[in-house]
Amino acid sequence: MPSASRSPLLLAGLLAGAGVAHFVAPKPFDATVPRALPGSPRTWTYASAVVELALAAGVAAPRTRRAAALATAAFFVGVFPANVQMAVDWRHRPAPQRAAAFGRLPLQVPLVLWARNVAARAGS
Repeated sequence: MPSASRSPLLLAGLLAGAGVAHFVAPKPFDATVPRALPGSPRTWTYASAVVELALAAGVAAPRTRRAAALATAAFFVGVFPANVQMAVDWRHRPAPQRAAAFGRLPLQVPLVLWARNVAARAGS
């Protein structure tokens, strides 16, 4: 985990980078949207991008950091079904892609813990 002083900005950078990536190259993200969700996958991809950018701004600002970091932890839990969808869809792909898809599943745990740690260090 990054140092306490840099951790919020690194988390904000991760969120901002993901948000920008969803806008710049949405097609791979569209493919991970669970089919059970109503509407267009592209709409969900763009909505996710907006949320990630808003969370990034909130985590970066000391005044809103605690609430935004807690919302980020919830967001990481909320997007877990997309990672499951990707693992299911990629289960017959070549081994490196399959490993990447399944590797994303446990990655959510340290992301959630990171966001919670940023929130705890931000105080109330």
